[in-house]
Amino acid sequence: MSRTGDIDWCTLGRFDTNPVFCRLLDSEKGGALSLSAEGQRRTHRRYLGATNILITSIEGGSGELELTDMMVVGRSASAGAFDYVSLTAPGVLVRKIRCTRGNAKVRARYRPSADFARRPAALAVRGGTAAGPGLPFLYADVELQQEGETALTEFTLSAGMERTIVLSLHEVKDWRRRVPEWTSVTRAFWEEWTGFCRYRGAFREHVIRSALTLKLLTYAPTGAIVAAPTTSLPEAIGGERNWDYRFSWVRDSSLALHALCSLGYAGEAKQFFQFLQRSCRGTHPDIQLMYGIDGRSDLPEHELPHLAGYRDSRPVRVGNEASAQLQLDVYGFIEDASLVYRALGGRMSRDALEMLAGFIDLVAQRWGSPDAGIWEVRSQPEHFVHSKLMCWIAVDRAIRLCGSRRGWVELRDTIERDIRHSGIAEDGALRRSYGTDDADAALLLLATSGFPDARQILEPTVRKIERQLREGDLLLRYRQPDGLDGDEGRFTICSFWLVDALLACGRASDARVLFENLVGRANDVGLYAEEIDERSGDFLGNYPQAFTHLGLIVSAINLELYEEHGEGAMFGSYSDRARLAVGATFGWRGVLAAVRSTRRLPGLFSSGKSKLT
Repeated sequence: MSRTGDIDWCTLGRFDTNPVFCRLLDSEKGGALSLSAEGQRRTHRRYLGATNILITSIEGGSGELELTDMMVVGRSASAGAFDYVSLTAPGVLVRKIRCTRGNAKVRARYRPSADFARRPAALAVRGGTAAGPGLPFLYADVELQQEGETALTEFTLSAGMERTIVLSLHEVKDWRRRVPEWTSVTRAFWEEWTGFCRYRGAFREHVIRSALTLKLLTYAPTGAIVAAPTTSLPEAIGGERNWDYRFSWVRDSSLALHALCSLGYAGEAKQFFQFLQRSCRGTHPDIQLMYGIDGRSDLPEHELPHLAGYRDSRPVRVGNEASAQLQLDVYGFIEDASLVYRALGGRMSRDALEMLAGFIDLVAQRWGSPDAGIWEVRSQPEHFVHSKLMCWIAVDRAIRLCGSRRGWVELRDTIERDIRHSGIAEDGALRRSYGTDDADAALLLLATSGFPDARQILEPTVRKIERQLREGDLLLRYRQPDGLDGDEGRFTICSFWLVDALLACGRASDARVLFENLVGRANDVGLYAEEIDERSGDFLGNYPQAFTHLGLIVSAINLELYEEHGEGAMFGSYSDRARLAVGATFGWRGVLAAVRSTRRLPGLFSSGKSKLT
């Protein structure tokens, strides 16, 4: 949704399907659902309370409009009192257009795209309906006219009058009757869901918005969390760093599991954990760094040369060939996420534990190899210190999960010695890779790793990262060549990692100031992209970005933990901090912890109002 009220990117049903609208990637060829008021001057956007229902106010020459946009969602008819993952999501977008003052002359245009605008959209208009082969159904309570591949209408509204447009993946003959139900159920769903959030700290509004964003980025049938719902939004305007993020990264999603668990969302965490298990079992003993939202491992990358790209930033890509890279850190992330899950009361089968144990056999074979690292460089593999650290975490967490098996303790100690020998520079800071003296923002995660004597190594590492990579509130990931041309923006989650590291170093006032400044970097509706341009402040990369929003949640929780428990709470594993934050998330222990936190019984506000039939 643009600031003007136009919808220029939309997929219905699945994140990774061809979009209904892709004007975001080509202002001429891509389709959109657009609306304007005669004499339109200013617009303002906001979410309706703690929901994902968007309100856009449009000031016209002689009146004002209010657009209400929502993707319809509700709990399934069979969902239990605490079940907000068994959903009915029919692939319906509802847009209400209401005049709030004066008189407003409105012009609305519907132009769908077919196959990423590679072929004409064979649109047929009849009365208030527009449809065609392979296209969704558009319904309006006003007459539509057709101009080529576009359906359009003009009408005038007086104060209090309202019109409705519905875009549906499937035919809905009784759509007028369904709109009131869709509206009330969708609002009830979001308001009830946010009521389960256990965070009660100073930044609750921002944490809730980030949690709502993570929920939006979850594919309900499997529980997969996509990195972002878009593809090819550039990391630098006019550059080639344009990637498809409509897949589930093991790293990002594992950290999202920690964030959701720490907020008390058991259902989402359990469903994603099961998705992660199924996906990894399909490639066992290998772990891919990303999977499709249905768990598929084959994600071939190709370009769409017919599209100009966002602000002429080519190429537009579909698929992601980085899925075939060797990234050793994924083993650490999945073992760490598994420990969080179990520590908060999640049950793990014997088969799941054996699969996790099997990963350590592969870590033992591969940890000493160079890899592509956390940032998925497309240059030659290196011995990245962050990857070695995550291999240490993989073994350490496996020992805590499965007990000490033959050779595991020795393996963990061997990796630790290697990091200390080759991964630490003369100034006491961690190196980006063996044989270099460069900084890498990913090394800020040392603060939350549980690595022995982390405080001693962290302080010089933070100083080096601030000196080499920090620019005000923002950080570069690294400065070294990575096999790609051009520049990139400043990676937003790295700034949240710096908040956590500053807390671990005892620099609490610096951490809080940085966090408050980062909160101010959100856009007008509280969302973040992957990166920020350090000169203009504009967003770069795919949007909204799960990585950034989970970083905000974790840092907000850490600020509260620091206030209550001091800097010692910043060290150890994610599971240690999650237990401090919520006590338990799953089972009867989770229910008791939720009652203590929210001071009310969850069953009292989980009602039939949020069920969609």
